Amino acid sequence: MARGAQVSAGLVPGELLTDGPDHDLNLGRRTLTLVVENGGDRPIQVGSHYHFAETNGALKFDRDAARGMRLNIASGTAVRFEPGQQRTVELVDYSGDRTVYGFRGLVQGAL
Repeated sequence: MARGAQVSAGLVPGELLTDGPDHDLNLGRRTLTLVVENGGDRPIQVGSHYHFAETNGALKFDRDAARGMRLNIASGTAVRFEPGQQRTVELVDYSGDRTVYGFRGLVQGAL
């Protein structure tokens, strides 16, 4: 926007206006709710598609239950856990061929 330009009432810079309804994320997929605690002394951030069972070891939760799952949040977003913080998260099953490579190297293949 040019310096000194006037903005029309109701116009939000960068706003996207789309037609149609909102989209439901991961409709019909199995989900799981877990309580997670950051037992470490540093903040930990987990991205939307990170294999949750392989997150930082300072996060305390049922890792076996989280195997093959990721956070049920919008793509490209993340959840931050402050030191000592306990929060409830919802996970969703991975889809597709359900193979996992990388992360902390704990799976390296089929789930």
